[in-house]
Amino acid sequence: MVLERLHIYNSLSNSKEKFKSLRKGYVGMYVCGPTVYSDVHLGNCRTFISFDVIYRYLKYIGNNVRYVRNITDVGHLEDTGEDKISKKAKVEKLEPMEIAQKYTNSFKETLKKFNVLDPSIEPIASGHITEQILIIEDLLKKDLAYESNGSVYFDIRKYNMTNSYGVLSGRDLKKIKSNSRKLDSQDDKKNEYDFALWKKADKKHLMKWTSPWGIGFPGWHLECTAMSNKYLGDEFDIHGGGIDLKFPHHDCEIAQAVGYTGKQPAKFWIHTNMLTLNNKKMSKSTDNNLLPNELFSGENDFFSKSFSPNVIRFFFLQAHYRNELDISEAALIASEKGFVRLMDMIERIENIKSIKNNNDKLLGLIKDWENKCFECLNDDFNTPMLIAEIFNSSKLINDIENKGEIGEREKNYFLNIFDTFLNKLLGLTFKKTNSQNDLILSILIKVRNQARKDKNFEISDKIRDELNQIGIKLNDND
Repeated sequence: MVLERLHIYNSLSNSKEKFKSLRKGYVGMYVCGPTVYSDVHLGNCRTFISFDVIYRYLKYIGNNVRYVRNITDVGHLEDTGEDKISKKAKVEKLEPMEIAQKYTNSFKETLKKFNVLDPSIEPIASGHITEQILIIEDLLKKDLAYESNGSVYFDIRKYNMTNSYGVLSGRDLKKIKSNSRKLDSQDDKKNEYDFALWKKADKKHLMKWTSPWGIGFPGWHLECTAMSNKYLGDEFDIHGGGIDLKFPHHDCEIAQAVGYTGKQPAKFWIHTNMLTLNNKKMSKSTDNNLLPNELFSGENDFFSKSFSPNVIRFFFLQAHYRNELDISEAALIASEKGFVRLMDMIERIENIKSIKNNNDKLLGLIKDWENKCFECLNDDFNTPMLIAEIFNSSKLINDIENKGEIGEREKNYFLNIFDTFLNKLLGLTFKKTNSQNDLILSILIKVRNQARKDKNFEISDKIRDELNQIGIKLNDND
């Protein structure tokens, strides 16, 4: 098997590089998690599903992976300077930590539906205030930060005397507009592009802590530096997140970390691209937004039918994580049909007659196909190429079916490969369960038969058509 040829696209170098961990057999990976002030949307889910595949594969090829994915429950500000969680707490008339817990639970429940594995560690920003204050104190001592009116800012101009801000995004300071000034809503910075490490809190601010500089709260960028450093060290292998975090969040993280430790924190930076709806960025402010549960239930303004988490996950993986992906009903229906085809391919193999005689030539062909599948994942976790290669195995299945038999050894090996790639690595639950699924199908057919007897053809036809969409055809002549 081709297991040591993994190449990953590194946003730091804008090129694919051969992956080699800092410590043999051990991988440290940090991924920016959600800000828990609302239900996670589908675009966020795509990012976490992409890193779930990366996590699964790194573990499968023999690494001990420490996967850290944080929860942001403080410091992520609106353009007005108000904390997003504090703002939601006022709207829902709850304590900020109630809001954070409510939407953290919702986030975890949603990812479970998508069969996303739990990270090794899931730290929360508010649980690491001490660590963040220690980093700020160190940066102040090094003259890379300054206090102003109870707030503390990172001094990018001082940092640039020995380093270069924006190495990840390639932004030129002269062209950087005052995003941080607008966000901070204060005029007490030396330079408009400096960013907040600690913010002074007014009396109305709900989330605040005591610090050497007064009552306040940490800046959004600082939390990830504090938590990645605590759990993965000064240097680790992979830092990931959505492409929208590259600037300014990840550029600020790099500057803080280099200022604090003198080292580039992550060897590889991985960024997932956007999920769009109607070819536009998903946005709650423009109502161009779709939540997972709305898609599971079919109760939304965009699509006429519901889709399972399995089908949606499969749809996401049919595009490379670095490519923009537009979600539509037609695309999801096509993915649903493709997913049914995969299940059908597995069932076809299972139904081929097994014999005890081994067939070394056939086993060799199966292993050649297996190696092609691994080559896809080794090429920057190329899941669409992998899925296409899995579909290519239908030619091999056809040849075996024409012969009418397969060696027991070859059959088990073939089925194990499907299990490895679809279930263990892509995270798709593809095997039919004779218990729950068959029971649900039986109930649906009984309801439809009764509807036909009652001449309620609207309901009976609806059930028939919905089942037909997922490859289950009912014969009304029986």
